[in-house]
Amino acid sequence: MAGKNEKNYSKMFQVSTLQALALGYSKSVITVSELMEHGDIGLGTFEDVNGEMIVADGCCYRADENGSIHTTDGETGVPFSSVAFLKEDKRVKLENISTINDLKTLLDLRIEEDFGLNSMHIVRIDGTFRKVYARSESSYRAHHIPLKEALNVTQKDFFFENISGTTVCVYYPDFMDGINAPGWHLHFISADRKHGGHVFELDIDNAEAVFDKKTSIEIKLPFEPAFDTYSLKNVSKDEIKSVEQSQG
Repeated sequence: MAGKNEKNYSKMFQVSTLQALALGYSKSVITVSELMEHGDIGLGTFEDVNGEMIVADGCCYRADENGSIHTTDGETGVPFSSVAFLKEDKRVKLENISTINDLKTLLDLRIEEDFGLNSMHIVRIDGTFRKVYARSESSYRAHHIPLKEALNVTQKDFFFENISGTTVCVYYPDFMDGINAPGWHLHFISADRKHGGHVFELDIDNAEAVFDKKTSIEIKLPFEPAFDTYSLKNVSKDEIKSVEQSQG
């Protein structure tokens, strides 16, 4: 078993569940500093859903509601996130992938052929993008308010064109629906670390993808009693999909 300071490359570390976030549990569960003990790549959000999180190269970044990137203080609260330590299992060249659906189909095919669709995966894609259509949001200080209602108030969408950067792709299998969104969840950050957000659509010019299969998961649930007042099983698949794919 890995010690506290040893990297467990087989593990996905998750803070809370997407069900809880969808129902409005956006209080801090752990801090950014605590989160970064468990991974150097991943995605998530911040307390009160104050922007989109992109973890890359061992740094935690926040995309604000305008798509601008900020480094985060170690004491910043995290209500929901998935991170891991990246270990290359496979590397693939990508060219002329014009839609996010085409990318997801390719990623599905690669993991199905080489690893299997019942495991978790992280893929890091570095390259040049003709287009990235993304979103982020500002803080919404209310609890037990469904996330989709908060996003209707605070979310903004934006385009990046002819940009170099990194797309972090996290995959959860269908049977883990509710713990996280089944399938692929993508966040982008530019190479100059100035722009980023949650990805709706993209057009890849030329890039390289590193695949990493994860075979175990550790979930850090909120400790406070308020968490136990949420009826997580009542979150529908349509609501999870709406949270994942909603656009402003």
